[in-house]
Amino acid sequence: MPRTADANGDAGGNGGATRAGRRRPTLRMVAELAGVSTATVSYVFSGRGGGESGSGVAEPTARRVLDAAEQLNYRPNRAARTMRTGRSDTVQLALHMLSDPWSLAVADAVNVEANRHGLTTLILADGDWHTALDRVESDVAYLDLVGDSPESRARLASLVDRGQRLVVFSETLDAEGYDVIRSDAIPGCELAMEHLLERHTVIGCLASEASFAGSTTGVTRYTPYLERLRAHGIEPDPALTETFADTQASAFTAAVALLSGERRPTAIYATTDFAAIAAINAAHMLGLRVPHDVAIMGVGNTPDAQLVAPSLTTVGPTDFYERQAEIIVGRALEQSPAEPSVHEFPWSLVPGGSTDLDAPPRGLQGSTA
Repeated sequence: MPRTADANGDAGGNGGATRAGRRRPTLRMVAELAGVSTATVSYVFSGRGGGESGSGVAEPTARRVLDAAEQLNYRPNRAARTMRTGRSDTVQLALHMLSDPWSLAVADAVNVEANRHGLTTLILADGDWHTALDRVESDVAYLDLVGDSPESRARLASLVDRGQRLVVFSETLDAEGYDVIRSDAIPGCELAMEHLLERHTVIGCLASEASFAGSTTGVTRYTPYLERLRAHGIEPDPALTETFADTQASAFTAAVALLSGERRPTAIYATTDFAAIAAINAAHMLGLRVPHDVAIMGVGNTPDAQLVAPSLTTVGPTDFYERQAEIIVGRALEQSPAEPSVHEFPWSLVPGGSTDLDAPPRGLQGSTA
C-alpha cells in the first residue's frame, strides 16, 4: 500500500515504520511526550519569531519539546517545513571543477559562513546547473561558470522568474535579477606577465584548453601572454606553450613537457594557480630549482598558493573568498531581497617565492642543462 504523509508532514501515515518494523517518530508523538499541542511543536521547529526561544514558545516549554524530540530521535520533515516557511535553510553551489583550489576555497568559505547562521551547504555535482536548480529548492544558489550566450541568459531568467535567488560569478553578465560577482582577470594577468618580463625573455605558458582555444575568438587569460610578449618586442614561440585539461594530472603532464623541451623557458606563466603548483612539482621532479632555474607565476590567488614550497607568486583579488561568502549567505538570509547588484573584486599582484630570484636557493638542487 503506498505511503502517505499526515497533516503534519510526517511520512508513513499512522506513525510510519522503520526498516526494523518500529514506528517512525512523528510530530504528534513528540507533542504527546512533551504534553503540548502539535501546533506548539510545529512552532518550536519552525523558528518563527517571538518568545524567549525565538519560536513564539516559552523557553521551558520549548525545552520540553526539544528533549522529547531527542528522546524519540525525531527529525522534522524538511520538505514540509519548506512548504510552511518558504525557506529550505540551504545554500547550493554549482562548481564546475571541484579539484581546483579556487573551487575548494569557495566551498570552504561559504560553508564556514553558512554554518555560522545554521544553514547547510550543498554542492551540485551535475554539470547541468539549470536542471539541478529547477529540481531542488534552496534559499540561494551560486554559479561559478555561466556562459554569456542567449541560452544561458534565458536559463538564468527562468530561475529568477520562479523565485530562485542567484549569485553568479561572471566577468561579462550584468545584474539582471541576480547578483553578479565580477572579478576581471585580464588586468591581473597583464600584471603577472609584466612581473615576469622584468627579468625574463624566454617565458613559457601553461594554458587551459578553454583559454587557448578561446583566444582566437575573444580575450582570455592566454591573450595577455601573447600581447605582453609582443609589446616587449618578443614574438611568442608556439613551442613554449602547453595546454592542459581541467585536471591536476593533465596540468602536471603539460608542465613536464614544457620543462623537458629543447628550449626550456626560464619562467612559466600559468593561467591558473593549480597549473602553476603542478609546474612547481614538475620542476622539483626534474631536479630544477624554483625560481633560480625557472620562475613560476600563477593566476587566481588561491589559498593553496601559500602552501607550496616556495610559495607561489600569483595575481588575484584579496579577501575574495570570505567577502564573496558573506554576499552569498547574506542573500540566503534576507527576508525581503534587496536589489541585485554587481560586486567588483579588482586584482593585484601577490608576490611569493616562486619568482623571487633574490632569495637564496631552496628546494632540490639539480642539473640546469
